Amino acid sequence: MHDDQFYFRQLLSGRDFAIGDPIAEQMVNFVYAIGDRTTGECVLVDPAYAVGELLDAVEADGMRCTGVLATHYHADHIGGSMMGFSIEGVAALLERCDCAIHVQRHEVPWVVRTTGLTEGQLAQHDSGDVVRVGEVDITLVHTPGHTPGSQCFHVDGRLVSGDTLFLEGCGRTDLPGSNPADMFHSLRRLASLPDDTIVYPGHRYSQPSSGTMSAIRDTNYVFKPQTQEAWMQWFGR
Repeated sequence: MHDDQFYFRQLLSGRDFAIGDPIAEQMVNFVYAIGDRTTGECVLVDPAYAVGELLDAVEADGMRCTGVLATHYHADHIGGSMMGFSIEGVAALLERCDCAIHVQRHEVPWVVRTTGLTEGQLAQHDSGDVVRVGEVDITLVHTPGHTPGSQCFHVDGRLVSGDTLFLEGCGRTDLPGSNPADMFHSLRRLASLPDDTIVYPGHRYSQPSSGTMSAIRDTNYVFKPQTQEAWMQWFGR
């Protein structure tokens, strides 16, 4: 695949879309568009807050949304109720765009409860499954810990890591469905990716918007504990 064929766009809530939305500005979520410029197809990763604006943005690039990849069930990523607010998400997107919502199999009941979608509206996946968008292959990587079915997306030397791994820190493990022991193993799995893998997180919790796996392994404190026992002493409380 030629470099000019691969379509990849990172969009920040409260800045690139949902401008003026106080929750979007506070949560600083990233949404990603991944696709094939030749066919004009793309998927959106974790569309929320202002899905119409996100669809307009990719359409302005000459692309059309043919699917959604959900990293996990939390409302700031796929819509639903959070902190007493109702966040727009995949349910609203489906009203305008008839497409598959790709979720990890263990996340299905959580997504159903959060979004109001039915199980039949979700495309259920296992770790290692590949979603093809035009000629672009996106590998789904199950990374439980933050939630039971959290997943990351590996494509073209990039890792879209959701709330599993940030440039600084990792997703919380004290929320419903979280499991700190699972998070340890998921982080070790991601740490084995090539040094030059570019990590794109689910939130902008640090000044850079992305970073290499090599740099993150060296500087991120979540990789300091080398055993599960040590990890649990740090993060299992």
